[in-house]
Amino acid sequence: MNEQDVKLYQSIQNNEQTALEALYDKYEKLLFSFVYKMSHNRELSEEVVQEVFLKIWTKKGMYDASKGKFSSWLLTVTRYTAIDFMRKKSEIHDYSLEERDSLQQSEPSADEELEWKEDSKMIKKAMNHLNQEQQKVITLFYFKAFSQREIAEQLDIPLGTVKGRIRLALQHLKKHIHASEQKGGI
Repeated sequence: MNEQDVKLYQSIQNNEQTALEALYDKYEKLLFSFVYKMSHNRELSEEVVQEVFLKIWTKKGMYDASKGKFSSWLLTVTRYTAIDFMRKKSEIHDYSLEERDSLQQSEPSADEELEWKEDSKMIKKAMNHLNQEQQKVITLFYFKAFSQREIAEQLDIPLGTVKGRIRLALQHLKKHIHASEQKGGI
């Protein structure tokens, strides 16, 4: 766990604007890249990043250090915020492929790409330890932003089964990734 992130978050709880700025400077590019990979839309990605930091500033006590790393929590908040935004935007406007292609100048930097590739490799290797059903639900839920209900419909299985598979898969992934980090990498 990054102690500096936790200290910055605690400072934000005390309305210290410089702490929010420091956190923003540290994570803005990563979060933008994360959302852009989901949405392929620059404007939406910028909106989501702004919304995430607005939530951090206005909604006190959202992060609990006892439940995990700050960066993991921040990516989870960003993911759910992005899904909400994409669903709202899709009701209003369907983004065309031309619009997506016109955003080539907003591609992530080489450093961000390297970080994504390393994370992606780690997650894919950990996912190899899941059974096929768990791999399907994790791919649909986390990488394709399907809701649990949409996964149930897509795979033609009960909603409770989807929830159970996601829960078990996350437990297995967490255990495998944690064990691999202890050994010095996957």
